[in-house]
Amino acid sequence: MSVSPGPRTPGPGPRALVFGYHTMGCVGFDALTRHDFEIAAVFTHADDPHEEVWWGSLADRAGARGIPVHRPEKVDLKSDTVTELIASYRPDFIFSFYFRWMIPTRVLALAPRGAFNLHGSLLPRYRGRAPVNWVLVNGETETGVSLHTMVAKADAGDLVDQERVMIAVEDTALTLYGKLETAARTMLDRALPPLRDGQAHSRPMNLSEGSYFGGRTPEDGRFEWSWNAGRIYNLVRAVTHPYPGAFTTWCDGKLLVWWAVPSRSSAVAPPGTVLAVDLDGITVAVGDGALRLVTVQLAGRPELPACAFALSHEIAPGTTLQGRSSSAPDNGPRTTDPGHSIPARASSRKPGNGENP
Repeated sequence: MSVSPGPRTPGPGPRALVFGYHTMGCVGFDALTRHDFEIAAVFTHADDPHEEVWWGSLADRAGARGIPVHRPEKVDLKSDTVTELIASYRPDFIFSFYFRWMIPTRVLALAPRGAFNLHGSLLPRYRGRAPVNWVLVNGETETGVSLHTMVAKADAGDLVDQERVMIAVEDTALTLYGKLETAARTMLDRALPPLRDGQAHSRPMNLSEGSYFGGRTPEDGRFEWSWNAGRIYNLVRAVTHPYPGAFTTWCDGKLLVWWAVPSRSSAVAPPGTVLAVDLDGITVAVGDGALRLVTVQLAGRPELPACAFALSHEIAPGTTLQGRSSSAPDNGPRTTDPGHSIPARASSRKPGNGENP
């Protein structure tokens, strides 16, 4: 299928509206400017005071260039006022780079040359929210970024381009996100010129070959010592800093595990039993062997190397770290069988036409 077949807009380049947020919003913004798109305005989000903001500001990026910046509320996107504002910019294209809300179809229709979204997975796999976290929870070895047309259903439009990324066993969500940024630059540098010149092509997305995953909440970081070491490790690296962290309950408090690695041990003990304490950390029995805790924290107290934490809390071999806690949610790993859907958990923001963080 041909995409944006119309003639190139005369002048500095086709007019584009950017709906975006996060560092990936800046990556997309920069790519459009590199390839001679005229960015008429930016629509973004106000930072959430309850969220750790560790990413670059798209609003600041646009403001520095004198480009109008709008921060509509979610309910306003469907209003006549916002629709008329968007129409007033007469966009040729609409681009979404990690924008968190659904863009109404009547807004998408205002861009005669197409509306496109950048998604942080190899679609149709990992449609939905938080793909960078989910691929690690599930122990995947490959992911990537996709550019697709936006339709009423999230992450379901025709595919324009993709770029693959290998996942290293030591990757965390933060390091993997950095790889995805690099992949996004490569993909956009390849895909935008044909879009600009009306020579791009797309292919239909076969949703039956993919999967959908819902949003994650801090509670999804809870684990059980009865899990196998690989499963706990994948959860830890998926939600360690700057995310809320993996945790269990100990001494009636939340014990956060910011880093841990599977460990070989011949000792046999019930899950949650401390097997060894040394300068490398605290080795704990788990469902299929052992896990070495490297960096831990009791909620509300300083984060510490595990060896220092053991000293301050008199933890020794034989100590049990099992707490009186409810069962951990079934938060991973998840199946990615064709067409399988993981429903979204409660979240402060709904998935957009191309939802990511």
